[in-house]
Amino acid sequence: MAQTASVPATASGYRLILGFVAAFLATLIFHQIGLWVLHLIGITPGTPYNLNAVPPFGVPQVISLAFWGGVWGIIFVLVEPWFDRSPGGYWVGAIVFGAVFPTLVAWFVVTPLKGGSVAAIFSFPRILVGPIVNGLWGLGTGVFLGLMTGWRRPSA
Repeated sequence: MAQTASVPATASGYRLILGFVAAFLATLIFHQIGLWVLHLIGITPGTPYNLNAVPPFGVPQVISLAFWGGVWGIIFVLVEPWFDRSPGGYWVGAIVFGAVFPTLVAWFVVTPLKGGSVAAIFSFPRILVGPIVNGLWGLGTGVFLGLMTGWRRPSA
């Protein structure tokens, strides 16, 4: 019987879908709870679970955010094989990935596309919000991906 070549588990379509689901959930839980805490302590006027409709499809903002979080989860799955597997290293990698990459894209791509000012982002305390909530998203994505895939098995 002939054997077929298999895709490494880290890049399989199934794992990419799990990455999307993990990150979607991480947005709804970790990211939004982080936003809620930052709102409660007065760092941001932004509130979690915003149900206002956003263009172009009129879906609630939190669902749009979770969808884009899921897209970032696909990228997370492609990058996470390079996270350090030492104790704690994986979690640091997940948090740093979330704090840096989605935040930079939001600041320098999404904000100008929506007609916003990049300069306004770089005021205190606004400059803290993106890295904190997106770092929490990265942590949550790692947690949910781990729950769905048997935790931190070494990558192939």
